[in-house]
Amino acid sequence: MSHQPSGPRCAALVGSYTCGKTTLFEDLLFAAGAIDRRGAVKDGNTVGDAAPEARARTMSTELSVANFDYLGEPWALIDCPGSVELTYEAQCAMMVADLVVVVAEPLPERAVTLSPILRFLDDRNIPHLIYVNKMDLPEATVRGTFEALQAISGRPLVLREIPIRDGAGKVTGMVDLVSERAWRWNPHKPSDLVALPDTLADASGEARTGMLEALADFDDALMAELLEDAVPSTDEIYANLTRDLQKDLIVPVFFGSAENENGIRRLLKALRHEAPGAEVTADRLGIATAGTMAQVFKTVYAGQSGKISLARIWSGEVKDGIGLGQDRVGAVLSLMGRKTAPRGVARAGEVVALGRMAGAATGDLLTESGVVEADWPAPPAPLHALAIRAEKQSDDVKLQAALARLAEEDPSLAAAHQAETSELVLSGQGEMQLQIALARMKNEYGLAVTAAKPAIPYRETITKAATIHARHKKQSGGHGEFADVHLEIRPQPRGAGFAFDERITGGVVPKSYIPAVEKGVQSYLGKGPLGHRVVDVAVTLTDGSYHTVDSSDMAFQKAAQKGMAEAMPGCGPVLLEPVLTVAISVPSEFTPKVQRIVTGRRGQLLGFDAKDGWPGWDEVQALIPQGEMDGLIVEIRSQSLGVGTYSCRFDHLQELSGREAEKILAEQA
Repeated sequence: MSHQPSGPRCAALVGSYTCGKTTLFEDLLFAAGAIDRRGAVKDGNTVGDAAPEARARTMSTELSVANFDYLGEPWALIDCPGSVELTYEAQCAMMVADLVVVVAEPLPERAVTLSPILRFLDDRNIPHLIYVNKMDLPEATVRGTFEALQAISGRPLVLREIPIRDGAGKVTGMVDLVSERAWRWNPHKPSDLVALPDTLADASGEARTGMLEALADFDDALMAELLEDAVPSTDEIYANLTRDLQKDLIVPVFFGSAENENGIRRLLKALRHEAPGAEVTADRLGIATAGTMAQVFKTVYAGQSGKISLARIWSGEVKDGIGLGQDRVGAVLSLMGRKTAPRGVARAGEVVALGRMAGAATGDLLTESGVVEADWPAPPAPLHALAIRAEKQSDDVKLQAALARLAEEDPSLAAAHQAETSELVLSGQGEMQLQIALARMKNEYGLAVTAAKPAIPYRETITKAATIHARHKKQSGGHGEFADVHLEIRPQPRGAGFAFDERITGGVVPKSYIPAVEKGVQSYLGKGPLGHRVVDVAVTLTDGSYHTVDSSDMAFQKAAQKGMAEAMPGCGPVLLEPVLTVAISVPSEFTPKVQRIVTGRRGQLLGFDAKDGWPGWDEVQALIPQGEMDGLIVEIRSQSLGVGTYSCRFDHLQELSGREAEKILAEQA
């Protein structure tokens, strides 16, 4: 197979949690000669997962980039976190990659965990291949996994290899379906070329025919050859595979064992020969390259180094000191995990770190004339939240700065003050993501933070009407205070809100004081007899009196407040809880479990239907009280192999009584 050296290229490794991406990342670097010793995740010495939070959890908590040369060609590999809570970080990496390697586990029942990743790749037309890892497991199956993955892929999968098994059924090697050569694996050593086992001759021929037929769907000449029983050349097959992969028409499937370094060099060879170049990727993204252009896909605050922007160079050269976007590049750095090295200049296609880019944000397409608008995925809506505060009040300013930096590094995190509850709420994609953020605040910023469940914005209303006569009178030296009001209070229909009017005759309350009465009423309604904002109430000013000297706006406000405070406890106050419309998306096999989750949270099921554009998925519609939403995403994921999700919006307020209301009122007492 001939190969023309290409410019700098970039591949991203993605997959679900526990699939072995970081081990594969380490293997590829070791096989390429980029590192002289292969680390292990369990030993905490890999190039990826170098963050303290990652090593404490033995899982990827942020993406890792490694620059290296392989057979004279520059490459960048990006190891992406596998947790569904950190999906946005992986999406940002996939956006700038020429080719994505989807790492799958060899178990058909686990294939569904890759649905969100494959959907994103299909929607964005990003070329990708699949590496089925952990083929050393006794229960590993290529065919079953292949079929399960095909059921959730929007592109046809093309099997590139078939396994060789020993007498006990253990996978000991593979047959390459293009070259028709067989290889026996050796743990942690290069594979041996062996004769094709006679027992696999028929299976190999059948699988090869299936591969060729899949390719023929996109090539009329190849289809004609197959119909005439002609045997296409190896070079022709490789050319078809490469072209169709680069156009995102097919998804080649390889397999191996990263733990034993099996199938690694075969995968590295496929990357080298078949991955498209940066110019093809830029064109796919609709980037009209001109001059110098670089796109930021990750923002990092690295201690004394300050803000660093990880970027893909699409065109031109980026040098130390060049003006890009709103800033001048402080330094151009190469990357090996968390380690950086100065390099001074980077050319088109390379992935580098740009130092001191204060104005650059993730997703920005930077040029010498400023920031150019570019397509970029929006961060997902929050699904889990914590109310946080600094243990030391003196750290409040420091906390705000730390949260701003964390949100820059991971835009799927958000922090905001809730005026009604007076809480600072940190929100994100799940409990684990927020715990990582809290750990980073402690490790990197020295901030001790307490976290609790956010308060629910309950409301209250009334069920009975009342009339009240209230007088505010205060006499001291000089002018006193005097106001006298008669108020009618009555309940409104749910959702009608607050209404105020007056039926004053004869000028007993001057027109100029009536707005003050309304203001006093509204001031009281901010916190009613049950301790919450009052809604759906109508108040009418029917009568009153004033004093020509002692009356004032403030006096009438106080009189109105006093009247409301005296009357409202007798108006049958009731608690109202916010209810949300929730759409829960899960693979169809988990729909019954989700329905039980909804009813267990006082929810009302509205029905379910197939999720549009997601084969094998359902969307369950429900109404769930906001007070029952805490931890919902955790429970959904625990019952759906980690892939379930939901969206929600406010629907209405509903009356809450009985034991639930008593419990809430007791907690706030």
